[in-house]
Amino acid sequence: MLKNHLKIALRNLRKSVLFSSINVFGLSVGMTCCMLLLLYINSELSFDRHHEFADDIYLLRSENTYNGELMDNPRAPSPYARAMKAEYPEVTQVTRVWQNFLENEALLRVEESGKTLKAFNVKPGLQVDSTFFDVFTYQFTEGSSKGALDDIHSVVLSEKLARKLFGNQPALNRTIKIGGVSGFNENYRVTGVYRDESARSHIEAPYFLSINAGWVGSFLREQQQDYSGNNMFYTYLRLQPGADAAKFTDKLPAFVNKYAREDLKLAGMDKKMALLSVKDIHLFDKVDAILTPTSSVTYLYVLGSIALFTLLLACINFMNLATARSVKRAAEVGMRKVMGAQRGGIIGQFLGESMVLTLLALLVAVVLVVLFLPAFNQLSGKTMEFSDLLQPKIMAAFLGLALMTGLLAGSYPAFYLSVFNPLDVIKGRFTNSASATLLRRGLVVFQFVISIGLVVATIVIQGQMKFMREQPLGFDQDQQVVIPLRNEQSRKAYRALRNELLQNSQISGAAGTGYYPGILNPSDFGLYRPDQTISEKAVTKSNWVSPEFMEVLGFKVLAGRMLSKEFMGDTANKTMVVNEAILRKFNIPLEKAVGQKLNHGSDGTQSLEIVGVVQDFHFADLHQVIEPYAFFLNPEDSYNYLIAHVNTAETSKVLPFIESKWKTLVPDEPFTYSFLKEDFQKNYDADARTARIVNVFTIISILISCMGLFGLTAFEAQQRVKEIGVRKVLGASVASIVALLSKDFVKLILAAIVIASPLTWYLMNEWLQDFAYKIDIEWWVFALAGGLAVGIALLTVSFQSVKAALMNPVKSLRSE
Repeated sequence: MLKNHLKIALRNLRKSVLFSSINVFGLSVGMTCCMLLLLYINSELSFDRHHEFADDIYLLRSENTYNGELMDNPRAPSPYARAMKAEYPEVTQVTRVWQNFLENEALLRVEESGKTLKAFNVKPGLQVDSTFFDVFTYQFTEGSSKGALDDIHSVVLSEKLARKLFGNQPALNRTIKIGGVSGFNENYRVTGVYRDESARSHIEAPYFLSINAGWVGSFLREQQQDYSGNNMFYTYLRLQPGADAAKFTDKLPAFVNKYAREDLKLAGMDKKMALLSVKDIHLFDKVDAILTPTSSVTYLYVLGSIALFTLLLACINFMNLATARSVKRAAEVGMRKVMGAQRGGIIGQFLGESMVLTLLALLVAVVLVVLFLPAFNQLSGKTMEFSDLLQPKIMAAFLGLALMTGLLAGSYPAFYLSVFNPLDVIKGRFTNSASATLLRRGLVVFQFVISIGLVVATIVIQGQMKFMREQPLGFDQDQQVVIPLRNEQSRKAYRALRNELLQNSQISGAAGTGYYPGILNPSDFGLYRPDQTISEKAVTKSNWVSPEFMEVLGFKVLAGRMLSKEFMGDTANKTMVVNEAILRKFNIPLEKAVGQKLNHGSDGTQSLEIVGVVQDFHFADLHQVIEPYAFFLNPEDSYNYLIAHVNTAETSKVLPFIESKWKTLVPDEPFTYSFLKEDFQKNYDADARTARIVNVFTIISILISCMGLFGLTAFEAQQRVKEIGVRKVLGASVASIVALLSKDFVKLILAAIVIASPLTWYLMNEWLQDFAYKIDIEWWVFALAGGLAVGIALLTVSFQSVKAALMNPVKSLRSE
């Protein structure tokens, strides 16, 4: 019986090449999309599950309240780790991680006999407690994780970095020099090399240093007992196996009261501690980053929905074409029933045909996945490999997807065809039922609701991306060359380097700064009016800059003056230049701002005078609202960055000049640079990735929908071939016949526009809520999406309609 079903299925595939091709291609494309997105979702859900103690590792996070405002913070003050381990027996081990927020790169050197063999910049590594490898699992290819960071001058390298530094030679016990605030340009002995796990972990580091090294080590030796401030350490707890995290969390308020309450009161804030499982960190979207950028469960739901809808579109094509062709299969069903076939056997036959088509589509889909995986990696920013496809759970998921697709696509046609009355069929009284026609039209509407929705989403996302690229930021971001100053040598050379650069007529200005717009600025402090208490403070971002900084970046001064070394208050850091957000926060009129004093510190005796006000500017990306910001003069000329404004669009001609001056003044450090505008735009990489994915799947969904429409139109033309012949004999024009065949489909598209518009408006409006500054969704967006849908549908339908209208009526009426 099975062999007979298979033979009939293959015979029907050969008889209807067009419809079979549409079905196989549509289903394979739909399954390819599903498989690729399934791989992506699996990758996102697998973060940090490879650690031996993954079920017992938790990040200690806090919800801090300042003046009634709640702020989520994934970091904690330094003494919390040690106190937690001492206080609670269920805490087996603790470790702290410090991320270098002062620099975006670190200089590494390999030296021999006083000569530099290699020198290059890398992303700064992480500084961790010696217990780090007791909490997190890393596979060492050289050395051992036990005691790897006991020595303050030890370093553990990633395999990739070890190969870059030492080639194919062993790295163990070799010495490297690490610059910047992490290494203080001192020598560190390699005590281990680990296999890089950054592709599946929120912890991404080219190397690990002891937390007691460099600047943070000096800080820890001086600041060990502050339980309210300096929230800059990621603190991880490893609980005993089987410990109840919820019950442990209930103990944390008592911990805060015992150790931190007095410090919190002096700081004018409150703190609530909570635990976050290491397996949930990557998808914890309440904060932008926990060592690496976080993602969102909502985003995965969106991708999952896109995958499901894409597959549904292909399944709908199958169901529509199968039910539309039911008249041609009716005689076969009638004869089978007359010969004694049972309904179950007929259902099995049609489901078998569906499964054959689906398995054929699965084979095509697997080939397409292998071919398009590199392109999808580039599109999604992932590094998935072919070996990921061979995981048993992935292969099982793919097979399950194929079976589900076959059942979904074949179920309605099978049950629909199996209920035909054989007497009606044999007497020629069978036609497609009204319910089948209605369902078919409903499915076409559903297809175009999805397609139109994706078109609207594409237009809105592209509009928001364009808005973010072109929105005035409140400063001049173009032609600003950023030169990092990472070591003591380059910082000391700042003044001389600046003077040399200004000798070039193509460089109109140069300035030093601790931070610049678009990068992380972790430096903040609290401000409050003299008539307020510290509990009413406003958290304010701070930056120490050179006197020229605001002029070089083109900030607009609304009142007062810029900072200057000519004023004693500026050099003593008793004065500040603020943005408009501070004035709004404290209800200070612009005309009365200059000369106003605001307090900081717990005792209220320290005050800062406002000497200037600049127009609000975006120091962070447009996801975030503009908040209070204060500039202070750095009197010591010690900066993290030098920014040079080039007054020509051909910056490439100026860069060799800058590099030559750098090599003269800082010969031991490689010259690196970036452009401020590009650095700022990197904040939108995740949004750009979303836009690219939606764009691709929008095109695919429209393609699948149009394939189904093409098939239905072809079948409709076949069914009405005699009617078209009669109309042509009676004088009907080609245009009128095309309109006759097209109008019903156009009505369906118009219905889809009416349904899709409010649904998509709501969903995209919700998406835009993630941005503090956003576009409005205008009416023309829906008009354009609807117009595109109607236009594409008409092109699809017209091809078959014109072909039918041009047919010779003699051929179609020959048998009448």
